[in-house]
Amino acid sequence: MAKRFLILLPLFSTILLLAVTVTESEAYATTTPFQGYKPESFTHLHFYFHDVITGDKPTAIKVAEARPTNSLDVIFGVIMIADDPLTEGPDPRSKEVGRAQGMYASTAMKDIAFTMVFNLAFTEGEFNGSTVAMYGRNDIFSKAREMPIIGGTGAFRFARGYAQAKTYKIDGLNAVVEYNVSIWH
Repeated sequence: MAKRFLILLPLFSTILLLAVTVTESEAYATTTPFQGYKPESFTHLHFYFHDVITGDKPTAIKVAEARPTNSLDVIFGVIMIADDPLTEGPDPRSKEVGRAQGMYASTAMKDIAFTMVFNLAFTEGEFNGSTVAMYGRNDIFSKAREMPIIGGTGAFRFARGYAQAKTYKIDGLNAVVEYNVSIWH
């Protein structure tokens, strides 16, 4: 009998130790309501994105480029940094409502597509001072492209949604792109 007890003693000790540990340890994460959170709302934004690479006042510049290879017919490996105006209309002289600040990189080897990483920083109207974070693939020769909205600040805190882009005009390397952005926040 004593021999069985000695064999089972390590097992009982382990069970007791686990029981004490489980009751004394804290949870990895807890969920509590965010005190500053308002009920969710939906916002639709419509604006034009002006990407100017050439001319006297470029708004996007090349900061890196991969060494060319004979096997690639596309511009793979180019990285651009941009501070592009966002306007109410397609004319660059129309009212500016914000700036698209970020970068895009040519990340496709078989076609021309960019990975877009932008903060859409609004400077006018009810969203002045707020931003929306956009990150996604932009296949620039597709008629319409869709990129996710992954966050925001100010009025767009906790934002999620999508941006639809359609090329309005191309002039050499410069482009005007129409954006319709749907945001839940």
